[in-house]
Amino acid sequence: MNERELESIMLDFLEGNSDVLVTTTIIETGVDIPNVNTLIIYDADKMGLSQLYQIRGRVGRSNRVAYAYFTYQRDKVLTEVAEKRLQAIKEFTELGSGFKIAMRDLTIRGAGNLLGAQQHGFIESVGFDLYSQMLKDAIEERKGDKPKEPPFQVDLDVKIDAYIPETYIQDAKQKIEMYKRFKGAESISDLTDLKDEMFDRFGEYPKQVDFLLRLTHIKLIANKEKVEQITEAKDQVEMILSEETSVKMDGAKLFEVAHKLGREVILGTAGEKIKFVIKTKSLSDEQVLLFIEKIIHGLHEAKK
Repeated sequence: MNERELESIMLDFLEGNSDVLVTTTIIETGVDIPNVNTLIIYDADKMGLSQLYQIRGRVGRSNRVAYAYFTYQRDKVLTEVAEKRLQAIKEFTELGSGFKIAMRDLTIRGAGNLLGAQQHGFIESVGFDLYSQMLKDAIEERKGDKPKEPPFQVDLDVKIDAYIPETYIQDAKQKIEMYKRFKGAESISDLTDLKDEMFDRFGEYPKQVDFLLRLTHIKLIANKEKVEQITEAKDQVEMILSEETSVKMDGAKLFEVAHKLGREVILGTAGEKIKFVIKTKSLSDEQVLLFIEKIIHGLHEAKK
C-alpha cells in the first residue's frame, strides 16, 4: 500500500467515514486519534512488553472511557515469558507507567550483556564507563548546559569477570542502582560505603562482585596517580603511566617493585612514559588482579 492509499484510509477513519481500522503495528507510535475508544490486538502473546504498552497507548487519549483487548489463539499454551508480559500490561494501567513497564520488561527479558558478564556493540567498543560519560555529556549538551571538563580517567579494560550476577541481585532496578553507585564512586570512602551497603542488603557477595569492587578500587588509585591505561590484549596486561607521573618516578624503586613480582612482570618504556607488562597466559583472574594491585600500590612508594 502506497503513501496516498494510507493517507486516504486514515482520513476516512479520522472523519468518521469508517468505524473500524485494521492495521499492523505501524500505529505503535506517532498516531493520536482522540475519538478511538476500543483496541483489539491479535496474537498479543507474540509481541514485546514495551511494544504492547505503546500500542495500548493509542486509545484512551481523551476523556472517553477506552478499552484494550489483548487476544491470543484459543487453547494455546502460552510461554512463561508471554504470560509475564500480558500480566504486566494488565497490572500497570495508571498514568506514568512507562518506567515501571520498562523495568518489568528488563526483568522479563534479562539485563542482557549491558548489565551482565559481557557487553557487545558500541558499549563494548568504548567501555561502560566511557559510554556513561558520553551519554551524560550528550544530555547536558541537549539541555544547553556546557559539559564540565572531565577529571583524569584511566583507560581500564581487562578480561576479568567483574560484574553483578543475577544470582546475587535479581531485581534489574536494584542492579542498575548498584552499577550507578560503582560508576559514581569518587573516593575509597565511597567504595567502602558501597561495599558495606551491598553486604548489608544482599549478603555475602560472590567473587565476580569482589572483582568489581577491587577493579573500582584500582581505578580510583590509578586516577589519583594518573595512570593512563591498564589494558589487556594478547595474553598480557599493559599499564602505562602518564608523562606527568613518569617523570616523578624513581627508576631503582620501580625496578624493585617489578622484581618482587617475578618473571611475569616486565618494566619498560613507551616513548617518554613508563610501562609495566604483566604476562597473563598462566595467571588466573585473581592473580592478574593481585599483580595490578601490587604495582598500583607500589607507585606511591616509588616516587622520587
